Amino acid sequence: MRLRVFAALAALSLGALTACGDTGGGTSANATLRIMAPAAPGGGWDQTSRVAEQALKAADPQRKVEVYNVPGAGGTIGLAQLAGEKGNGNLLMTMGLVMVGAIEQNKSKVSLAETTPIAKLTEEYEIVVVPAESPFKSLADMVAAWKADPAKVSISGGSAGGTDHIVAGLMAKAAGVDPKQVNYIAHSGGGEALNELLGNKVSAGISGVGEFAEHVKSGKLRALGVTAGERLPDLDAPTLKEAGLDVELSNWRGFVAPAGLSDADKQALTDLVTKMHDAQPWKDAVAKNGWIDSFQTGQQFADYLAAEQTRVKAIIAEMGLVS
Repeated sequence: MRLRVFAALAALSLGALTACGDTGGGTSANATLRIMAPAAPGGGWDQTSRVAEQALKAADPQRKVEVYNVPGAGGTIGLAQLAGEKGNGNLLMTMGLVMVGAIEQNKSKVSLAETTPIAKLTEEYEIVVVPAESPFKSLADMVAAWKADPAKVSISGGSAGGTDHIVAGLMAKAAGVDPKQVNYIAHSGGGEALNELLGNKVSAGISGVGEFAEHVKSGKLRALGVTAGERLPDLDAPTLKEAGLDVELSNWRGFVAPAGLSDADKQALTDLVTKMHDAQPWKDAVAKNGWIDSFQTGQQFADYLAAEQTRVKAIIAEMGLVS
């Protein structure tokens, strides 16, 4: 009898230990999926993360999802934290072109090689704006002031080495201004840049169209140009090329997970994000924000990410942002 009781207790203990093991780093439908926005609230990564949170919940009502912010250094502080979560299948980090440049600009010790690429989500064009009270009525006005004294034209945008900064540098180069002389004021989130513009504290601002479009439509900001190849619908703004600067660039955003995931966890996250992408709330948000659906997963996204790192490193080196 004692042997039977002991065997039963042993089996129960083993079962409990096994159940505890199931709540570890692997992807689990019962565990909370956390999405890191590696920037302050109000910017593109934060916006994308929170839209994804709602779309994931709609696509899988049983799934618990939460977003949290880790601002600083163009996302590289968040990237370092992600690297410390090796094997965690319940964590995604929103990232994109900004982070690719920031890794080089900040000489980050952690690279994207220490992540698991999950999906490219969207692309978005950039927009150049000025406060409504600005003396710059057109891009030509801004360029004239820029050429006269680059230091007096302050440009507010996202992190140093990121997409906004790259656009400022490419614009300067196209205008005949030394990119190294651009008076660029970097921020960890789009909300800070927007506040400076609305407070008339800077000459101009650069960000994703979705972050400034409503303020342009309301008349609080004036659009001088967009980085698209053609004019965008529902937005009264010329392209930079129309305005005289040969610059065209799109930002992109996606998800990566920690390194060291099992094949099963990687597939589970990919399937979950694909389900989110196919859900109507995500499609509606993409349309509302003027994003371009550029969904990629698996090796296709991994190859794209590798190519982007090479391309962006060359751009920012030419701009003199890195030695």
